[in-house]
Amino acid sequence: MEFRHYSVLLSETIENLNIKADGIYVDGTCGGGGHSLEIAKRLDSGRLIMFDQDTEALKASKERLKGYEDKITLIHSNFSEMKNVLYKLGIEKVDGIVLDLGVSSYQIDNPDRGFSYMNEDEPLDMRMDQTTSIKASDLLNNSSEQDLYEMLRDYGEEKFAHRIAANIVKERQKKPFEKTGDLNKVILSSIPEKARRSGGNPCKRTYQAVRIKLNRELTVLNDSLDMMIDLLNENGRICIITFHSLEDRIVKTDFRKNEDPCICPPDFPVCVCGRVSKGRVVTRKPIIPSEKELKENKRSKSAHLRVFEKKTGGYSKKRKA
Repeated sequence: MEFRHYSVLLSETIENLNIKADGIYVDGTCGGGGHSLEIAKRLDSGRLIMFDQDTEALKASKERLKGYEDKITLIHSNFSEMKNVLYKLGIEKVDGIVLDLGVSSYQIDNPDRGFSYMNEDEPLDMRMDQTTSIKASDLLNNSSEQDLYEMLRDYGEEKFAHRIAANIVKERQKKPFEKTGDLNKVILSSIPEKARRSGGNPCKRTYQAVRIKLNRELTVLNDSLDMMIDLLNENGRICIITFHSLEDRIVKTDFRKNEDPCICPPDFPVCVCGRVSKGRVVTRKPIIPSEKELKENKRSKSAHLRVFEKKTGGYSKKRKA
C-alpha cells in the first residue's frame, strides 16, 4: 500500500519557520515527507534531520526527497530522543523544528495497522512504531478495569467510560480482543442509543484514547516541549500542528509558560523568582486550515498550528529585579 499523507497547514507552517538557506532544521514527525520536502527545497548549505518512529514513513520520505540526499538525515526514532540523537550527530542547536502530530492517512487507511474503526476486520494494533511489542489488543486484554476507565476518561474524554471499561473486561473473559470489530461491538453496546445519534461515530473517542495511551503520545509531547525549545538558536522557531484539544492544550500551556515563566505573586512590583523567559508565542490564537484546504482534506478540520520563537531575555510582564 502506498504511503499517503496530506500535509496539513503546509504553506502556513513553512512560512512561520522563517527558513534560512544555511540553517539546521528538524522534522520530528516526517511522515510522508510533505513538510520535509518544502524545507529541503529552501536549503542551500543547510541541513534537515528527519525523525519518525514508523519505518514505512521513513521509506516514503526517503523516496519523496530523492535528489536532496546531501541535505537530509533520516532517523528511526521518536522525537523525544531528539536531543540525544542531535548530540551524536554533532549538533547542539537548530534553527527550526516541526511536529505534525496527526495520524497519517496511510496509517488510518491501511487495514493492517488497526487505527480505523471503519473496517470491522482489522487487527487491533495501533502501534506507531511497529518494532515495539505491545499492541492495542494487549492493552485491552491486560489492563485493569480502573486503568481502562481512566484511559477512556482522560484520553478520549468519553462520558460512558465506566460502561465501556466494564464491558471490555466482561467480554475479554469470553474471548480475547483481536479485531477492530470486537471492540466496536463493545463500544456500541455500552453507549445509549440516544447518545449514539449525535457527535459522529461513537467509536472515535475510544480509539483515540487507546492509540494515545499505547503510543504514550501526550506523555512524550509534554516531556519533550521544553527540551525542543532549549535546542533552538536565537530567533529559531518551533511549529506544532495538533489534532485534538488534549494535545493543543499541552502545547498552548507550555508555550505560554516558556514565554512568561514568572511565578511571583501578581502584586510584586519586580520579578524575584529568577525564572527567565525563553522567547515569545508567535501565534496568540492557533492558525487553522483555510476553506480551500478543508475542501481538499476533511481530515484537516481539527488541525491547529501554534508557533514559538526563541529569544534571549525573552518576554516578561514584570520589570526584572
